[in-house]
Amino acid sequence: MLKTNAVYFFDLVEFEEIIIHYLDAGKHALAKKAVKLGLQQHPASVDLKLLQVEIYVFEDELDKASMLLKIIERLEPNNDEVFIQKATISSKKGNHKEAIELFKKALTFTDDKVDVWSLLGMEYLYLDDFKNARLTFAKCVHVDFEDYSALYNVIYCFDMEKEHEEAILYLNGYVDINPYCEVAWHQLGRQYFILENYEKALNAFDYAVIIDESFIGGYLEKAKTLEQLERYKEAIDNYLITLELDDATAFVCIRVGECYEKLENFEQAISFYKKAVHEDPLLDKGWMMLTNIYYQHENYQKASYYISKALKIEEDNVLYWRRYSEINLKLNFYEEAVTGFEKCLGLNDDALEIYIGLIDVLSFLGEFTDALNALIKAQRIYKDSAEIEYRLAGLFFILNKEKYGYNHLILGLKIDYDYNIVLKELYPIVFENEKVQKLLIDYKKATE
Repeated sequence: MLKTNAVYFFDLVEFEEIIIHYLDAGKHALAKKAVKLGLQQHPASVDLKLLQVEIYVFEDELDKASMLLKIIERLEPNNDEVFIQKATISSKKGNHKEAIELFKKALTFTDDKVDVWSLLGMEYLYLDDFKNARLTFAKCVHVDFEDYSALYNVIYCFDMEKEHEEAILYLNGYVDINPYCEVAWHQLGRQYFILENYEKALNAFDYAVIIDESFIGGYLEKAKTLEQLERYKEAIDNYLITLELDDATAFVCIRVGECYEKLENFEQAISFYKKAVHEDPLLDKGWMMLTNIYYQHENYQKASYYISKALKIEEDNVLYWRRYSEINLKLNFYEEAVTGFEKCLGLNDDALEIYIGLIDVLSFLGEFTDALNALIKAQRIYKDSAEIEYRLAGLFFILNKEKYGYNHLILGLKIDYDYNIVLKELYPIVFENEKVQKLLIDYKKATE
């Protein structure tokens, strides 16, 4: 008809089927044309008008949809679809409580309640009313045990309420009735895993992959559970099954690498970490795993190369800057180490070890004033810290401010006398100073 401009008569049911087909296929322009032609031939059809409302709602023409619904409601005041569409409009406007009441009204006029329950459940989710959402989705599951979307939503609600024991009771009841449902076994395993009952989790995941031998999610969760049980070789085998079933993913390659690392098979671990960054070059965790393994094996040059890759991807990660500083210290690249520590502080990582690392490197470089400024900032956060007081003492002595040096040295001695060894390590000239030595000896005698 559209191509030839010829007019053919279709009965009402045929138009409805054509329109619903186009809507399901996402071809809304064709659905609109079909509605227009249908209403020309069947202008009194409420069903076609309701399909017109559906198209209006999809296109966010909510005022047009509402006006047409008022006309339809006058013709058929007990039509459940009128209330469903009114509820959908309310939901789109963010009026979820109003939508809930309209869906409840629709339920009083329909025999096919499952679809309405599903929509009603979603409205409760929008309001974070997980209890009512769960009870509503559970009605869908009760009617159709293979409604896995509703089943997932029931478990999601249990998860959000942290009612994992209750979720287990529900799922055990479900698998008693539908024992060959891999989805239910998978969800049951997840609940046991969350509760750290790894043996029962493993048992549930076993059932899931026995029922469906191509169930990638089942193998992944089973592998993660085996990791928790420190059965790393078996975990690797299950991760590798997922690589056979589907294209390699960086996530799986990293997990396999970690298992090999636990088994101290570092060559294979490196191989899988490299596969991970090959699959996803923007996955900073993959570069970081390579950094750490080379750092642990004292190959600091390679560790430096890989940490720079991770930092290019996520330059605001404090842990990465910490590792960057540690690596550069090992390579005697002190200026770079200072940059790393300063980045950490700039990112609000004001841990004591960051300050101490920065201060010690600055002191080594002879940047005593900068080191002192950093120490004073640290002291504001960490009062009564021997690490800070002894370093303040050392720097004040070096900067010829002996009075301040003695004050901080005495504070350090009061906090932890034995820690004065740090003076010998960092500021040997200060430690060997006769006056300092006398103070150390006199203080010890006085406190014995």
